[in-house]
Amino acid sequence: MSYVVLSFALVVVALVLLYLHNHYSYWARRGIPQEDPIYGLGNMKGIGREFHFRDINSRLYKRYKRDGAPIGGIYMFFLRSAFIVDLDLIKHVLIKDFSSFHDRGAFNNVRDEPLSGHLLTLEGEEWRSLRNKLTPVFSSGKMKFMFPTVVAVAENLSRTCGQLAPEFEVKELSARYTTDVIGTCAFGIECNSLSDPNAAFRSYGRSIFEKPRHSQLVQALIIFNPKLAKKLRFKVLNDEVSEFFIDAVRNTVEYRIKNKVKRNDFMDMLIDMMAEDQETAAKHEGIDLSQGLTLLQMAAQAFVFFIAGFHTSSTTMSFCLYELAMNPEIQDKLREEIVNVLSAHKNEVTYEALKEMSYLEQVVNETLRKYTVLAQLVRTVTSDYRVPNSSLILEKGTSVVIPVDAIHHDPEIYPEPDRFDPTRFDKENVEKRHSCAFLPFGDGPRSCIGLRFGKMQTKVGLVHLLRDYKFSRSARTEDPIKLSKRNIIIEAENGIYLRVERV
Repeated sequence: MSYVVLSFALVVVALVLLYLHNHYSYWARRGIPQEDPIYGLGNMKGIGREFHFRDINSRLYKRYKRDGAPIGGIYMFFLRSAFIVDLDLIKHVLIKDFSSFHDRGAFNNVRDEPLSGHLLTLEGEEWRSLRNKLTPVFSSGKMKFMFPTVVAVAENLSRTCGQLAPEFEVKELSARYTTDVIGTCAFGIECNSLSDPNAAFRSYGRSIFEKPRHSQLVQALIIFNPKLAKKLRFKVLNDEVSEFFIDAVRNTVEYRIKNKVKRNDFMDMLIDMMAEDQETAAKHEGIDLSQGLTLLQMAAQAFVFFIAGFHTSSTTMSFCLYELAMNPEIQDKLREEIVNVLSAHKNEVTYEALKEMSYLEQVVNETLRKYTVLAQLVRTVTSDYRVPNSSLILEKGTSVVIPVDAIHHDPEIYPEPDRFDPTRFDKENVEKRHSCAFLPFGDGPRSCIGLRFGKMQTKVGLVHLLRDYKFSRSARTEDPIKLSKRNIIIEAENGIYLRVERV
């Protein structure tokens, strides 16, 4: 009997090993270069401890580019992905052949967690329908409507900065500013984070990143096997966080409709999209928009606008201030532009004045290059795709990774990539580079819909701070700055401390 059990066990082990060998040799069998994977981990050894995604991507990017391969194979734990190095092929994926790559393969579970049914995670016709509805919300005209609200919050930012002098942690201040901006524009609520660091919106926004619902292991399952996670009815957010944001939207909508309040903000625009017959819309499953947005669908869009906007913009602002403190000549040049442009606009921060600040645009773009918020873009092959000028077929369902941070730090594209140099974004320098050599917001039909708003709030905040204050390194300023290995979004491990004094 024991011999039979042992034989059975050996057969099972052999079958498992055969399966793993077959799985982890997928790319090699197709003639695509791959780094030797570890069973179970793939090429993700040390992720979150020794390495960040940007570190692993940088290693693979250098290897595959050195080998002259437009595509390499990568295994993110069990998920096999095509790792694209060639910029022309990246353009095909994001723009020219978008119809074969329109999904991100991200987790959503609308049934159990309505806030997950937003523009970043939806796929196919659901995504397309929602994108078409929301695109007009982020037009230049709509940005002008919201601009005075952003300026009002930025004025409060400047006052708060003066109260924190002579030294403070700039990421937290930036996060409080962007929380107030987006809380006001997306939810129509005065968040008061700048006056109270523990205000509700700031506390809940902070808890999403600092107090996740699941362990890192479960989070990895959700990220790398979203379909299984959806079948298991997983959620990402803690229940109290979901309830807070849904209630915030419900209360705002009900108040505005009842009292006929108009503020020309994001929430107003969502309310305008709602159809009259919400009972009919509520009977449709998923994210069907044929009858207009439901309240929960509105809440999901407002939520992602808040989360994506406050965290990414505050991160960019804080790293920008760090680089300006470390490069005082660049800071002085930028401040000179700000003062000169504002003096031509009666010292008022207007939408038109902001558009005239070309050097500010260069400084922000160089920050986005050096400190790429998301290290990579991910797409899913939605139909079998033949790679141009080759016989290689990317099979339907294959994940595709575009290593944005690695591209942004390629010395052949950006010489001395660790040096902060806004002149990289002079018009003539931009024209010399490939159009897909700079992808902080992605590109093509699925690029970041909030690009204009994100840049606007970042620039308005920087203008108010640099007009009034000078930033410099303090005894607590790290050089070089240590970046966190744990968070998917780029972040300073120990915060960013700077000295500040009035101009």
